[in-house]
Order: sequence, then structure tokens, then C-alpha cells
Amino acid sequence: MTTSAIKDKITEDMKDAMRAQDKARLGTIRLILATFKQAELTETGRVTLTDEHIIAILDKMLKQRRESITQYEAANRQDLADKEKEEILVIQHYLPAQLSVAEIGALIEAAIQETGASSVRDMGKVMGVIKPKIQGRADVATVSNQVKDRLSA
Repeated sequence: MTTSAIKDKITEDMKDAMRAQDKARLGTIRLILATFKQAELTETGRVTLTDEHIIAILDKMLKQRRESITQYEAANRQDLADKEKEEILVIQHYLPAQLSVAEIGALIEAAIQETGASSVRDMGKVMGVIKPKIQGRADVATVSNQVKDRLSA
């Protein structure tokens, strides 16, 4: 049974945060590890998370925080929005480097060529090709909007 390099790094960072008494960072790291533990325990038994699973979980956590920020700002709760932004910074630290606009554009063009997509109706095919390549490296909703714009043109 092999362990994930990302999970090992997060565990080490938790120990560092404890030593530094960085309560905000420690709280976020504990939340991440609790989410991993929950994902490892399934109805059929215990599973070992791979780096790909961990990236998907972290990406989902980012999406949840972005949605929360929007809701908190709409409700004039800047204190809660700021807390979510701090959590985003901690979570992003464990994800691969973000893709540039040019890299995303190149992936979209390659996926359109690969699938032969010609209209917005083919968007599902294009996103099916792109999504595994951008997982944890770009916001899927943003890329989806870019694909839609490209196929609408």
C-alpha cells in the first residue's frame, strides 16, 4: 500500500503549523485531512487515495469555497469571505501549478480538433477530453465558459 506524496506533504505541514502555532493554517489543514479520511472510508471498506483522487478532492474544496465567498459577499459578511479566501490560499498550495490562459486555450483547441466539435451541442465531448487535463490546475467552470464561447463563435 503506497501513500500519496501530496498527503504526506500535508501531514508534514500540519506538524509545522502546530509548531508555529499558526491556528488558521492548522485548521484548514486539519479540515483537508478530515476530508481525505472521509473519502478513504467507503461502504465497501477502506480505500487508499492516489494523488489524482487527492487533487480532485482539493479541487472540489476550492470550488466550494469560491461559491461560499460569493454568497458571503452578497450577504455583506466580509469577515466570513476573508476566512474562505485564507482557506483557498492554503488549499491551492497543495495543487499543481495553475495553467496559463494560453495553455488553457491550447488545450481547448486541441480538444475541439480531437473530438471534431463544431457547435455548442458538442460541448460535453470537448469537456470530457479537457477535464482530466485541467483537474486541479484550472477552474472547470471558467474553462467550460471558454469552451462554450469558442464553440458559439
